[in-house]
Amino acid sequence: MTTLQTAWPYIAGTLAFLLSLIVSAHILLRKREVRAAIGWIGLVWLAPVVGSVLYFVFGINRIKRRGSEIHASMGQIPVPRRLPPDLAPPMPAAPVEQALQPLAKSVDRVTRNELMAGNRIDPLRNGDEAYPAMLAAIRGARTSVALATYIFDMDRAGTEFVEALSAAVRRGVEVRVLIDGVGAAYSKPRAPAILRDRGVRVAQFGGGMVPWRMPYVNLRNHRKILVADGSVGFTGGMNIRESSYLKLDTAYPTRDLQFRLEGPVVGHLVNTFAQDWAHTTGEHLDEDFWCPPAALAGSSIARGVSDGPDDDFEKLAWTIQAGLRAANRHVRIVTPYFLPDQALLTALTLVTLAGVRLDIVLPEVSNLRIVGWAMRAQLAQVMEYGARIWLSPPPFDHTKLMLVDDGWALFGSGNWDPRSLRLNFEFNVECYDASLVSALDDLVTEKIQDSRPLSRDELDRRSLPAKLRDGTAWLFSPYL
Repeated sequence: MTTLQTAWPYIAGTLAFLLSLIVSAHILLRKREVRAAIGWIGLVWLAPVVGSVLYFVFGINRIKRRGSEIHASMGQIPVPRRLPPDLAPPMPAAPVEQALQPLAKSVDRVTRNELMAGNRIDPLRNGDEAYPAMLAAIRGARTSVALATYIFDMDRAGTEFVEALSAAVRRGVEVRVLIDGVGAAYSKPRAPAILRDRGVRVAQFGGGMVPWRMPYVNLRNHRKILVADGSVGFTGGMNIRESSYLKLDTAYPTRDLQFRLEGPVVGHLVNTFAQDWAHTTGEHLDEDFWCPPAALAGSSIARGVSDGPDDDFEKLAWTIQAGLRAANRHVRIVTPYFLPDQALLTALTLVTLAGVRLDIVLPEVSNLRIVGWAMRAQLAQVMEYGARIWLSPPPFDHTKLMLVDDGWALFGSGNWDPRSLRLNFEFNVECYDASLVSALDDLVTEKIQDSRPLSRDELDRRSLPAKLRDGTAWLFSPYL
């Protein structure tokens, strides 16, 4: 036998040892959770080479790294402009009620966005209220229209928006439309091609469902933003599709909530849109044109909360946790998808242990069956210390809303699931306004009155096959 033949097992063993050592060092430097770090290091050493390959494929957070590359590529972008001194509102000594000041300070440090006074915020229910208001803003625009959406279906609703946007272009209005690459594939013909043919400047964020772009299929722009003339904005959870028009006879009707905003906080919407547009197209929108000084419009104090797998990583999750920590009396949550991670589950448990009334409204029938199964697997943990779960009847409710006590609201595109809180680009708004919170509280009360309570006994009475099905679905919750 040659020297190489006798030595190769030792060489291979040494290389495998060095590989495991290097990968272990990477895990120690990169992983935030000790259980994940221990699990991966154990696999790397117990299954040499194979464990390292599995970690390279599945264990590295390429989503966050790719998101940081997106952020770095954006360059200079517009920022919300302060009002001229003669228009600036007189700021009270305590712009937020005393009990909520720690919450405002926490979100201030999390988001690095300034809390804006002088806003008007109006909730719009379903497409029946939201779409006419959004179309009116586009049709009345004189200078600019910026629209970002996850889904833009070419159905009866989508056609209305195409007509309004193309008419705005013909009037000489600067129009920019950004549609997520995956969301654009939800219907055919695809909206980007139709808009482009009508002269509208449109771009597609990220890759679609193409095999060679699948590594970043999770990097979705889930934001819903519309701004006309830099002064009137819309955001919430509503996509552009006819199912949100409850007046229409559609196969899968969807209830939802959108918000119309006026005032300085609209600058946060423009800012977020401009970042995504700059990344996607390389065009940097001019601040003076797209984000002019905002006039005062109302008494709401509000702030945009941008979240994504870049420098904004987990800002929405931290904002939610700050809101839970600030609660003294009651918390109300409405969400279509409820798959909180362990940190949020702990925060929810602490809320109920403190005697805070916690109501969570979920759809009784999910539009995504496997998500519905995974949700039920977790609900017992939330209900253990007194949280009340309400199941809303069809049509499916896509509303995303959180209320704390009588003074704080959080609304936008983010769901209570790992995809929204760790993978997607989302946009939410926090608002300090007792009158708005009261109106939204009435809306949630109406939903609860139409819903039925879920009991622990009902959960426990599920058959063994159903429990195993739900538990198996729960294992995939980080990817749902």
